[in-house]
Amino acid sequence: MYCVKCGVRLGDGVRQCPLCQTPVWCPDETVKADTAFSSAYPAPPRSARYPVLAFLTVICAAACLTTLILCLKTYGRVAWSGYVMLGLAVFYFSFCFPAWFDRPHPMVFLPLFFALSCGYLLYICLATGGRWFLSFAFPVVMLVGLLVTVGVALYRYIRGGRLFITGALLIAMGGFSMLVELFEAITFGTRMFTWSLYSVTVLSLFGLFLILAGMIPPLRSYLERKFFL
Repeated sequence: MYCVKCGVRLGDGVRQCPLCQTPVWCPDETVKADTAFSSAYPAPPRSARYPVLAFLTVICAAACLTTLILCLKTYGRVAWSGYVMLGLAVFYFSFCFPAWFDRPHPMVFLPLFFALSCGYLLYICLATGGRWFLSFAFPVVMLVGLLVTVGVALYRYIRGGRLFITGALLIAMGGFSMLVELFEAITFGTRMFTWSLYSVTVLSLFGLFLILAGMIPPLRSYLERKFFL
C-alpha cells in the first residue's frame, strides 16, 4: 500500500503517512456516514379511540346492570330489561367491538352483525308470542346480510368493473324487494305486488343503465370520475 500524495510505501496498519502526514485511505474499510436520523423505530402512537371505547363499554355494562336490577325489583323477572340488554349487546358488538381492532375485517363483522340482529328479533318474537320470525324476519335479515356481504366482498376484492357490480347489485335489490313482499304476504296475509313492482322497475332500470354505461368507454370514464368508482 502506498501514500496517495507522495507515493511512499506504507506498512500494514499505518493510519498516517510518516513522510507527508497524509491520512491513509483504505478502500477495503467501510466508512460509516453520520446520519441525522436515529436507527431506532419510534414507538407507535397510542390511539385516542381506546379511552372512548372503554368509556362506552362501561356505560353499556352499567346500563344493562341498572335496567336488570330495576326490572327484577319491579316485576320480579326479566321483562322489558331483556329488550334493553340485548339491544345494547347488538349495538356494542356491531359498532364498538370492531373498533378495538386496528383493521376490522368486514367479512367477519358483517355476518356477526346480521346474526346478532336475527337473535334480537327472535327474542322479541318469543317474548311477545309472535309467529313472524321464521316466515318473515329470519329470511329477510338473512337475505339482506347475504346481499350486503356479497356487495362489500365484490367492492373489496375486485378492482375493476365497479359499474357492472353496482348495476348487478341494484337489480338484485329489486328482486329482493319482491321476495320481501312475498314473505310479508305469507306471514301477514297482505296482497302481493302492491309496492314491490315499483322498486323492481326503478332499481332494474338504474342497474341496466349502469351496466350499459360500463360498456361505453366515454360514459364509463365520466361516471367513474364523478362517483369515484
